[in-house]
Order: sequence, then structure tokens, then C-alpha cells
Amino acid sequence: MENVQITNPLAILKLLPVQKRGGAMTQFYPYKIVFVLHKLVSDEDLINEIEHDLVNALHDLETIPTAEIHRVLHNSLLKHDQMEAADAYEAYFKHDQDQFAAATSVEARIQRLFSRDADVVHENANKDSHVFNTQRDLEAGAASRAIGLKMLPDIVAKAHLRGDIHWHDLDYSPVTPETNCCLIDFDEMLAHGFKIGNAWVSSPHSIQTATAQMSQIIANVASLQYGGCSANRVDQLLAPYAQLNYDKHMADAEQWVAEDKREDYARQKTQKDIYDAMQALEYEINTLYSSQGQTPFTTVNFGLGTSWIEREIQRAILQIRIKGLGKEHRTAIFPKLIFTVKRGLNLNPQDPNYDIKQLAIECSTKRMYPDLLMYDKIKSLTGSFKTPMGCRSFLQGWKDENGVEVNSGRMNLGVVTVNLPRIALSAHGDKKLFWDIFEERMAVCHTALAYRIERTKEAKPENAPLLYMYGAFGKRLKADDDVDELFKNERATISLGYIGIYEVCTTFYGPKWEHNPEAHDFAEKIVAALREKCNQWAKDSGYHYSLYSTPAESLTDTFAKDDIEKFGRVADVTDKEYYTNSFHYDVRKHPSPFEKLTFEEVFPKYASGGFIHYCEYPNLKQNPKALEAVWDWAYDHVGYLGTNTSIDQCFKCGFKGEFKATSKGFECPQCGNHDPQYCDVVKRTCGYLGNPQQRPMVHGRHIEITSRKKNMTSEMIKHAAAYERTKQSDTQRMAR
Repeated sequence: MENVQITNPLAILKLLPVQKRGGAMTQFYPYKIVFVLHKLVSDEDLINEIEHDLVNALHDLETIPTAEIHRVLHNSLLKHDQMEAADAYEAYFKHDQDQFAAATSVEARIQRLFSRDADVVHENANKDSHVFNTQRDLEAGAASRAIGLKMLPDIVAKAHLRGDIHWHDLDYSPVTPETNCCLIDFDEMLAHGFKIGNAWVSSPHSIQTATAQMSQIIANVASLQYGGCSANRVDQLLAPYAQLNYDKHMADAEQWVAEDKREDYARQKTQKDIYDAMQALEYEINTLYSSQGQTPFTTVNFGLGTSWIEREIQRAILQIRIKGLGKEHRTAIFPKLIFTVKRGLNLNPQDPNYDIKQLAIECSTKRMYPDLLMYDKIKSLTGSFKTPMGCRSFLQGWKDENGVEVNSGRMNLGVVTVNLPRIALSAHGDKKLFWDIFEERMAVCHTALAYRIERTKEAKPENAPLLYMYGAFGKRLKADDDVDELFKNERATISLGYIGIYEVCTTFYGPKWEHNPEAHDFAEKIVAALREKCNQWAKDSGYHYSLYSTPAESLTDTFAKDDIEKFGRVADVTDKEYYTNSFHYDVRKHPSPFEKLTFEEVFPKYASGGFIHYCEYPNLKQNPKALEAVWDWAYDHVGYLGTNTSIDQCFKCGFKGEFKATSKGFECPQCGNHDPQYCDVVKRTCGYLGNPQQRPMVHGRHIEITSRKKNMTSEMIKHAAAYERTKQSDTQRMAR
């Protein structure tokens, strides 16, 4: 073979396919060789010679096996008398193999659990690892992780273990072909009945029975998938069943009550039925355990109903949440409440449901929930109005073969998240290299997501009867039907997640880049590029790839740990020991709510498959108008908004406000109490709330929470109050 002389030695190999040891095909990425050589050798001339050796040995091959790259590189190091470098190269390869062997060992995984490794037992803040059913789920999950890594394409499994990407919910998938999260089609199920276990459940004849059936459905759905589930427009969903209560009470009134009091009698009785039914739903969800050993992650959306019954359901949901759970009136973690704000319905004082919005504001100041959906903005961003599935995963607007808009009954098939900060750190300030590595990681993510689709399609309807055969997924398939009927033609979503836009731009522009237009444009360009990949994959496959702003409950810790090991403690990037969720503003800084939301509002138009914004506030119980000012301003700017405020309670000394963060958790600033039996500490984990005293979080998430600075000061509260007075004056002037 004639020696090849080129200026950029490895460039000629970029066009050649590479076959991984596991059989996967990929392209040749020169930067990987460059990284390896610069770790092993410091002499640039020698590196150039080794690169020529590789080109001369490989450029005539039609396909380059990675084993051959390994052999040629090792021999070239020996040829140039680089014995220590050759040994180090072999040692790194062996470490990589040993790491994979350990990760795919069921025994090793179980041992980590039995030794109560914090990364294992605290990975999910919704799981109490002290109780038997959760322990059993964790044991099964440990085995599933080991087996699942062997099932994944080798290129995906290795990337996951290295921390380049993250395959979410490895404790459930791919060992089982389960789906992730969904919008349950409660309308269809309650109207036509369903079967759970051995019992056929008929359509309910009262709102009490309807909410009892919803609890049964939620518990079963949560055990048949690994993600959250949501009830869309629950006030409108339950109104027909409350109407049956009203009709019954009117019939009784016609027999026993004076004619002029019949209407009041029937209404009062129905109001009591509604309150009792909604209270039962709240308690039932909070006392349920799914087969995964956790409270079902449930989201309830409401706010669009206008009839007196629908308004009463909305009012009851909020009043019950304000009251709290049990004799101590603790804040309920589930269901996650999402209130819809709509111009002309409840946004302004002249709107017919404005009083309900006022109750929602009171509830948020006392219990953090409800989060908000801005009706017009959600339609603009996602193509139709609907609540997210669980935490933040949104379906795109979709119509069936008859042109009918369908939201309920659809689902997400899973998420794979890319470690963006690692790409930036690897690029060392070189944007061209950043985009080269980006392309390689996108190829791995595509392989992972495509595999996820194919694996999920292997399910049989009888594996999850309630989902596939009895209406939860919107269609009733037969036992031998193909589940792909519910996934294809972009009916379902499959999500590409991302984390750490803040850290990426910090790597290139420094830690104070938020007000740098060039840096913000670069951040937007990255998210736009991720979305473009999703669009192309969807076009090529017929499945809807959505861009998802990953909540990163434990991943904020995992990726940061991986990169500390790889790059060391990089100022304002890895040294924080957590990565910033998705596109969020640096939590250690304190912009006003308006500055924060303005900074973030550009990103959801690309990441419409999953997003949320939130602002940090002091205790707002005495300043509800300040919160309303932010809500009203946000209506035309963001689609989905959460409220983080101080609502911790100490049952020993009576303190209410914000507990003090310590290395061991949170404690009452007044008496030092930190016993979870005698305090209620509620923090926003990511898109949802958690109680870190009862169910501790991983280290990185704890650090991130304790690092959060307030977005609203007392001075801002004054300005917000002034804004509110101006708005009221304008409203009065318009009325005149």
C-alpha cells in the first residue's frame, strides 16, 4: 500500500463507515482519535506521524472495524517507542470493558442497592426506599438495568455508561416494552366502562363514583407504564356526572321540598357532593401505591369550564388543596394541579371566572400549586390546547383520519437525553469542534430513540389491557392487534431531551453571559438544531420525535459527577456539582421574574415537546397581587408557569416560611427541628413538588435547590402592586 500524504491526515477517513464491536455502524469521527492521542502523547509531530499511520493502514478499507483502529493505534505507539502510552491505552480500554461488565452484572447492581448507595435509593424523590414495596421495585429495577444494558445497541449502552447520553428509566425499559407517560382518555372510559382485573366497571351515575373510578384507573395505569399520567379538563370531564347528582336531588326536592326552595336545595346538595368527591380523589391519589412502589405521578388540569357545576368543581379542587392533608394540614404533593388561564374567561377582573383565578392565586401562595397553562400560548407553541402528560411532556396538535383533533388517549414512548455541557467541555472553546461532536452525539441519540420505538412496538395489547384494550389509550384494540396502531403516523411522541444550556454558554462566554446577545443567540441556535434533528427524524420515520427540556431530577447530579471525573472541577460548570435544567436561567442569580421569563421565553417554540418555567418568590401569602402581576405579564410570554414560594411548616414551634438548608437536609430556622414527622418541607424538585425531608433527593439536586435565589424582592413586590393598581384603574375606566 502506498503511503498517503495529506495536510489533515484523518480527514480522508471521515467518509468511511465504522463498525462498532457490537455491530452498529457509524461514521468515522476524527476528533475522537485526536482526543485519545493528546491524552497519551504530548509531541505534536509524533501525533501527526501516528495519525498518518492510521490513515495508511485504514484508508483502503470499505468498512473500518473499531477493533482494527484499536490494533493499529496500539501498534503505532509501540513502533514509535511509546511503551507507557501504549500501556495506558490498553489500561483505558480494559477499564472501559470492566466498567461495562460491572454495569451489566445483576449481582453488582443489587449490591449497590443493599449497601444503600444514595445514587440508587434517592434517584427518584417520589419513592420511599424504606418501605417493602418500593424496595422490591428497586431490586427488580437493579436487575433490569443490568439486563437492559445488554439489550441496548452497544453504541447506546456505552454512551449511556460514559455519560455522553442518558437512557431514561433503564429500570423499566428496554427489559419491558412499556410506554412512558400519557393523557388518559377518561372521557371514553367513564362513558363506556372498562375492565380491571376480573371486574367490569360500568359508567358511573354520580360524581362520587366517577372520581372513585378515576382513582382505580390512575392506580392501574401507573402500574402499566413508568411515567406520569394526566386528566385533561377535569372540571368539564366530571360535570356530566355531577349533573346526575343534581338531577337526583331535584327529583327528591320535587317530592319533599317546597317549590321555591327546590333549586337551592338541589344546588347545595350537589355542591356538597362535588366537594366530597374531589376531596376523596385527593386523598385516594395520595394514599395509593403503584406496582413501582411510588405514589402515582398524577396531574389534574382544570379551569376552562363555565357552567355553575364546572365552576364548583374548580372551586372545590382549590379549596381542598388550600386546606391541606390530614390533621396537620400538610401540603399535598399529588396530584399536580394545573390551572388554565384564558383571556376573556378568567384573566381580568371583568371576566366571568376571575373569582376562580383569585382562588388559584391564594392556593399558589399557600401550596405552590396550581401551576399555570396560558391557553393562547400553549395553542401557539404545541398546536392545540392540552395539559402536559405528568410533569412537562406535551403532545403536539394531532388529528385522526377523520380530521378530529385528538389529545386524550395519546402517549410518549420514552426519552433519551444528551449531555450538552460535555460536548462544550470537550470542544475547548472551538465551536466547529462543538458542532462536530454534536453531530456524533445526535447520531447516537437517534439510534437510541429508534430502538426505543421498535422495542415499545413489541408490546401486546394483553400486556397492558387497560391501556390498549379498555380505553386508556383512546382506542380499544383486540388481543391480537398491533399496538403500533396507537404510535404510528405521529400519534405518539418519542423525545430527545437536553440539559445544561447555561453550562454550555458559560464554557464559551463565561458565567455572566445572560445579557450577551451573541451568547443568547448561540443558546437558541443549539436548541433550534436539536429541534431540526427531531423534525428530520420524524419526516424519515413517521413517528413524532419531540424536543424535550429534560427535568433532570437525578440526571442533574449524574452528568455533573461524570464530567467532574472526566474534566475536573471547572469553574461555574462542574464545580457547582449539578447541571442547570434545560434552558433555565442560572439559579444562583436573582433576576426579576420578568427578566428571567424574558430570557427563557424563546426556547419552548423549539422544545415544545416538554418545557416549564418557574420563578422563585419569598413568602407571598400577604402579597397575592404581586404574584398576580407576574401571572398577568406572563400570559403573552410563556405557556407553562410554576410558582416557587416559601411554604414550609414546623409542627413543633409553629413556624411557617422557609426552612434553613443544611448539608443533612432542611431544618426549622426557629427551633432547629428537622424531624419529618413534625415538619412539612415542600420544594419544587424540577417540574413537580417533593418533600425532601420525607423522601431525600440526590446530592446534586439538593445542592441545586439550596442554591436558588429569589426572583422577587420586597422592592419588586411594591412595583408589582403598583402595576396591579394601574390594571384595576384601566379596567374601571374601560367599564365606564
